[in-house]
Amino acid sequence: MFPEALLADRTKAIEISGIRKIFELGKSLKDPINLSIGQPHFDVPDAIKVAAKTAINDGHNGYTITQGIPALRDRLLTDAHTRFPGQNRDVAVTSGTSGGLLLALLAVVNPGDEVITPDPYFVAYPNMIALAGGKMVTVDSYPDFRVDPDKVEAAITPRTKAIMISTPSNPTGAVVDAEAQRAIVELAEKRGLLVISDEIYRAFHYDGPAASPASYSENVLVIEGFGKTYGMTGWRLGWAHGPKRLMQEIAKMQQFTFVCAPSIVQWAGVAAMDFEVTGIVADYKRKRDLLADGLRGHYEFELPGGAFYLFPKSPWGTGTEFVTEAVKQNMLIIPGGVFSARDTHFRISYAATDETLHRGIEVLKRMARQG
Repeated sequence: MFPEALLADRTKAIEISGIRKIFELGKSLKDPINLSIGQPHFDVPDAIKVAAKTAINDGHNGYTITQGIPALRDRLLTDAHTRFPGQNRDVAVTSGTSGGLLLALLAVVNPGDEVITPDPYFVAYPNMIALAGGKMVTVDSYPDFRVDPDKVEAAITPRTKAIMISTPSNPTGAVVDAEAQRAIVELAEKRGLLVISDEIYRAFHYDGPAASPASYSENVLVIEGFGKTYGMTGWRLGWAHGPKRLMQEIAKMQQFTFVCAPSIVQWAGVAAMDFEVTGIVADYKRKRDLLADGLRGHYEFELPGGAFYLFPKSPWGTGTEFVTEAVKQNMLIIPGGVFSARDTHFRISYAATDETLHRGIEVLKRMARQG
């Protein structure tokens, strides 16, 4: 038996994802109504697939420079400078948004430092912060999931190093409004903190244009990615952009960890930047409305402004108890306690076929009546 004493202390701070536990349960179900998985239900567009295959055939199979191939990095730099004119931002191509987030935390968090984030939060945040030796401090955003800058300010201590927000959010789909973004950036600059903005779902804004806290300062680190937008989550391609000094350190961290993002996928990323996704986004807005209309009057929820999640309150029991019953009824959803200190809600992913959504709505309406 492997001796426990050989395991590093950091392993005790990392928990197996509650989402993965649901995935394992799903393996035992026959034709489940799967509204759990946080990835697009559509396939990678053909033009992007062709670019990846062409890269293989053309021999682009070796290491790339750490910051990314020039063909992609130049496009991303142009995009960042167009969206944030006058800022001296730099870009690094990363192994997914998770890779970018982890590198950012490794670059700025010392052991014992604190990172503030709203609750609910993406399931990886506490674990990534723990890997960097830090501590996650949460600010409550219930019941409407709006980020209150006054609560953020109240949570700051001498050990605070960064404020991390996600807009649109996983698991709630909430969008941080421009006024709150500006207030958080001004607060961070006053207190000497870094704002990290996780914008993996930037393409999926349904009720207005995308906004970023980077609009208010170049000292905001933005993490973005290709996976959700183009259905290529398993290809692991993201990018980070922010102040040059910080990006130098992120590149250094990548050099000795991930080395570089996958070479052939970077070439596919160049093609992806020419692919128009407005039709996909419009279809997901329609799916959001289909799900919301089906559950309205049966559940309490805030209409999400982006991403592809709905985060209703459990009509009875805890979120975990409700999800456990859903599994018995052949449906997979995620308990809210995976993303929060509270276990009162559950997450539905509407990245699914209309048929699956209709099946799920019927089961959820029936379950609401069980209370």
